[in-house]
Amino acid sequence: MPPVSSPASKSPTAKPAAKSACGSLASFCPWAGEDGARVYLRPVGLMPLAAWAKGAAVPLAGGRFSFATAELIVRQIDRPDGADRIERAFAPLSEILAWGWERSRGVAETLDRQLGALTRARPVFAGVDLSRPRLMGIVNVTPDSFSDGGDFLDPAAAIAHGEALVAAGADILDIGGESTRPGAAPVPPDVEEARVLPVIRHFAAKGVAVSVDTRHARVMAAAIGAGARLINDVAGLADPLALPVVAKSGAPVALMHMQGEPGTMQSDPQYRDAALDVFDWLEARVAACVAAGVALDKIAVDPGIGFGKTAAHNVEILRHAALYHALGCPLLIALSRKSFIGHLSRGEPPRARLAGSLAAGLDSLNQGAQMLRVHDVAETAQARAVWEALHPV
Repeated sequence: MPPVSSPASKSPTAKPAAKSACGSLASFCPWAGEDGARVYLRPVGLMPLAAWAKGAAVPLAGGRFSFATAELIVRQIDRPDGADRIERAFAPLSEILAWGWERSRGVAETLDRQLGALTRARPVFAGVDLSRPRLMGIVNVTPDSFSDGGDFLDPAAAIAHGEALVAAGADILDIGGESTRPGAAPVPPDVEEARVLPVIRHFAAKGVAVSVDTRHARVMAAAIGAGARLINDVAGLADPLALPVVAKSGAPVALMHMQGEPGTMQSDPQYRDAALDVFDWLEARVAACVAAGVALDKIAVDPGIGFGKTAAHNVEILRHAALYHALGCPLLIALSRKSFIGHLSRGEPPRARLAGSLAAGLDSLNQGAQMLRVHDVAETAQARAVWEALHPV
């Protein structure tokens, strides 16, 4: 396939690209090796894993898919004119790798590193085997969460709800005591602890995989002490004390992208390219965690649907979800009942967004996502069962 951004591909009088080891990419993006140019690899045309067994493809992140073709994206930022330069092409992996070596050693090494991350199987994460997609059930011990605020503020109600989610098929319970909906005000850590710790202790004592949804280092430490297996931080460990707490504890962490703060994040979010900007931010946070002593196998990434993003940004990120496998970490997608679903449809309120949540969640599974964070566990578990039957290992 010719480069999609190449003017020559649209001109009937243009001369065909000269053939080389990289085939149709021979003339693609000659500036790829320049300073400031970044290269990205997004798997496309996903095939059954059997294609890998037959030598026709490579595996995707240890899941049910393989791929032999990718979207090659090259972006140069901070140009004198202030505009990004982005070119995209679709090609077989063999041609992409050959193209990388023809551009520069640095480009080739970046592509090789990303391909290694894309094909590496994801090990057990927070005690959960990721060989099948996993469901993270949401337990909001809050008075003001956007979908079910107040329903489970009482610890007994939160525990009863968590028990129902586990019975319905939740593999992990994500327990949070601070709403981070758009416009939410911060909650003091002592209040947050009082809400979540009794619930965490209950489920940890029963052997349930528990995640604590918090952005405060103090709450992280207390939750780990209470038996939480996973830190799920919407702020990507922005609290200066958070990374040391995670590194010292050895607890796995899910790093989420958020532009701004919950109180103001939806006022006017801006991106050069939403999918690529989020990738770059997550890549930097993963690198910071590894440098601080957090093992790569203990890091998951979440592109942060709805956190400092318009509906168009959310759609663009979800359409490119397979891109984030190149970070080498399990991919967590959290889109359940979020406002972009109503925006794309008829303005339905949160509890009426199940169908849209399932549609977007299944599309994420079709791109190899390892975990879905959801409110409606029973319905999503049923959808997952049908999806797994349609996509056998």
